[in-house]
Amino acid sequence: MLTKDYIVGLVDGEGSFTVFVRNPDEPSHAKRRVKIEPRFYLKLIEKDKKILEDLKGYFQCGNVYYQKDRRPRHQDCYRYEVANRKDLLEIIIPFFKKNRLQFPSKKKDFKIFCKIMGSIKKGHHLTLQGQRSLLVLKQSMH
Repeated sequence: MLTKDYIVGLVDGEGSFTVFVRNPDEPSHAKRRVKIEPRFYLKLIEKDKKILEDLKGYFQCGNVYYQKDRRPRHQDCYRYEVANRKDLLEIIIPFFKKNRLQFPSKKKDFKIFCKIMGSIKKGHHLTLQGQRSLLVLKQSMH
Protein backbone atom coordinates (compact mmCIF):
# COMPACT_ATOMS: atom_id res chain seq x y z
CA MET A 1 0.00 0.00 0.00
CA LEU A 2 1.48 3.34 -1.06
CA THR A 3 1.40 6.28 1.33
CA LYS A 4 1.51 9.94 0.31
CA ASP A 5 4.91 10.36 1.99
CA TYR A 6 6.29 7.31 0.17
CA ILE A 7 5.07 8.69 -3.19
CA VAL A 8 6.63 12.10 -2.50
CA GLY A 9 9.96 10.49 -1.58
CA LEU A 10 9.88 8.24 -4.61
CA VAL A 11 9.14 11.15 -6.96
CA ASP A 12 11.77 13.34 -5.26
CA GLY A 13 14.35 10.66 -6.06
CA GLU A 14 13.18 9.11 -9.32
CA GLY A 15 10.39 11.27 -10.77
CA SER A 16 10.31 14.05 -13.30
CA PHE A 17 8.03 16.89 -14.30
CA THR A 18 8.98 17.81 -17.83
CA VAL A 19 7.67 19.48 -20.94
CA PHE A 20 8.74 19.00 -24.54
CA VAL A 21 8.48 22.39 -26.23
CA ARG A 22 9.25 22.60 -29.93
CA ASN A 23 10.96 25.89 -30.80
CA PRO A 24 8.34 27.79 -32.83
CA ASP A 25 11.05 29.78 -34.64
CA GLU A 26 12.88 26.78 -36.09
CA PRO A 27 11.61 24.80 -39.07
CA SER A 28 10.36 21.41 -37.95
CA HIS A 29 11.08 18.20 -39.77
CA ALA A 30 9.69 16.20 -36.86
CA LYS A 31 6.59 14.14 -37.36
CA ARG A 32 5.11 15.32 -34.05
CA ARG A 33 2.08 17.53 -34.50
CA VAL A 34 1.99 18.63 -30.89
CA LYS A 35 4.18 21.61 -30.08
CA ILE A 36 3.89 21.41 -26.28
CA GLU A 37 3.94 18.02 -24.50
CA PRO A 38 3.81 18.11 -20.67
CA ARG A 39 4.61 14.88 -18.84
CA PHE A 40 4.96 13.55 -15.33
CA TYR A 41 6.90 10.32 -15.15
CA LEU A 42 8.79 7.99 -12.91
CA LYS A 43 11.22 5.37 -14.16
CA LEU A 44 12.33 2.27 -12.25
CA ILE A 45 14.23 -0.89 -13.08
CA GLU A 46 12.30 -3.87 -14.38
CA LYS A 47 12.11 -5.73 -11.06
CA ASP A 48 10.33 -2.72 -9.45
CA LYS A 49 7.54 -2.56 -12.04
CA LYS A 50 4.91 -3.39 -9.39
CA ILE A 51 5.54 -0.06 -7.66
CA LEU A 52 4.74 1.74 -10.92
CA GLU A 53 1.57 -0.29 -11.37
CA ASP A 54 0.60 0.61 -7.80
CA LEU A 55 1.17 4.30 -8.61
CA LYS A 56 -1.10 3.99 -11.62
CA GLY A 57 -3.73 2.44 -9.38
CA TYR A 58 -3.28 5.12 -6.72
CA PHE A 59 -3.68 8.03 -9.12
CA GLN A 60 -6.18 6.24 -11.38
CA CYS A 61 -4.52 7.70 -14.47
CA GLY A 62 -1.46 7.31 -16.67
CA ASN A 63 0.18 4.20 -18.06
CA VAL A 64 3.14 1.94 -17.40
CA TYR A 65 5.48 1.39 -20.36
CA TYR A 66 8.47 -0.85 -21.00
CA GLN A 67 11.60 1.16 -21.76
CA LYS A 68 14.60 -0.59 -23.29
CA ASP A 69 17.95 0.81 -22.26
CA ARG A 70 20.73 0.20 -24.78
CA ARG A 71 23.48 1.80 -22.73
CA PRO A 72 26.22 -0.53 -21.48
CA ARG A 73 25.77 -1.73 -17.88
CA HIS A 74 22.20 -0.35 -17.64
CA GLN A 75 19.06 -2.37 -17.05
CA ASP A 76 15.82 -2.19 -18.98
CA CYS A 77 13.21 -0.15 -17.15
CA TYR A 78 9.54 0.53 -16.81
CA ARG A 79 8.12 4.00 -16.84
CA TYR A 80 4.93 5.28 -15.23
CA GLU A 81 3.82 8.30 -17.23
CA VAL A 82 0.93 10.76 -17.17
CA ALA A 83 0.62 12.88 -20.31
CA ASN A 84 -3.11 13.61 -20.35
CA ARG A 85 -3.42 17.33 -19.61
CA LYS A 86 -6.69 16.97 -17.71
CA ASP A 87 -5.13 14.31 -15.45
CA LEU A 88 -2.05 16.46 -14.92
CA LEU A 89 -4.20 19.48 -13.97
CA GLU A 90 -6.81 17.68 -11.88
CA ILE A 91 -4.90 14.81 -10.26
CA ILE A 92 -1.10 15.09 -10.38
CA ILE A 93 -0.61 18.82 -9.73
CA PRO A 94 -3.13 19.00 -6.85
CA PHE A 95 -1.50 15.95 -5.21
CA PHE A 96 1.96 17.54 -5.25
CA LYS A 97 0.66 20.95 -4.19
CA LYS A 98 -0.85 19.31 -1.12
CA ASN A 99 2.03 16.86 -0.56
CA ARG A 100 5.13 18.97 -1.03
CA LEU A 101 8.28 17.71 -2.69
CA GLN A 102 11.47 18.11 -0.61
CA PHE A 103 14.37 18.39 -3.07
CA PRO A 104 14.98 22.01 -4.11
CA SER A 105 15.62 21.07 -7.75
CA LYS A 106 12.41 19.01 -7.91
CA LYS A 107 10.42 21.80 -6.21
CA LYS A 108 11.73 24.28 -8.78
CA ASP A 109 10.84 22.05 -11.74
CA PHE A 110 7.39 21.40 -10.29
CA LYS A 111 6.76 25.13 -9.83
CA ILE A 112 7.75 25.82 -13.45
CA PHE A 113 5.70 22.83 -14.61
CA CYS A 114 2.66 24.33 -12.84
CA LYS A 115 3.25 27.69 -14.55
CA ILE A 116 3.46 25.97 -17.93
CA MET A 117 0.29 23.98 -17.26
CA GLY A 118 -1.48 27.18 -16.19
CA SER A 119 -0.44 28.81 -19.46
CA ILE A 120 -1.68 25.80 -21.42
CA LYS A 121 -4.99 25.93 -19.56
CA LYS A 122 -5.37 29.58 -20.62
CA GLY A 123 -4.60 28.65 -24.25
CA HIS A 124 -1.28 30.50 -24.47
CA HIS A 125 0.30 27.47 -26.14
CA LEU A 126 -1.88 28.13 -29.20
CA THR A 127 -0.14 31.41 -30.08
CA LEU A 128 3.36 32.00 -31.40
CA GLN A 129 4.19 34.39 -28.55
CA GLY A 130 2.83 31.90 -26.02
CA GLN A 131 4.95 29.11 -27.48
CA ARG A 132 8.02 31.34 -27.25
CA SER A 133 7.35 32.15 -23.60
CA LEU A 134 6.74 28.46 -22.80
CA LEU A 135 10.06 27.58 -24.45
CA VAL A 136 11.84 30.11 -22.20
CA LEU A 137 10.14 28.66 -19.12
CA LYS A 138 11.04 25.11 -20.18
CA GLN A 139 14.69 26.08 -20.60
CA SER A 140 14.81 27.11 -16.93
CA MET A 141 13.92 23.56 -15.84
CA HIS A 142 16.56 21.06 -14.67
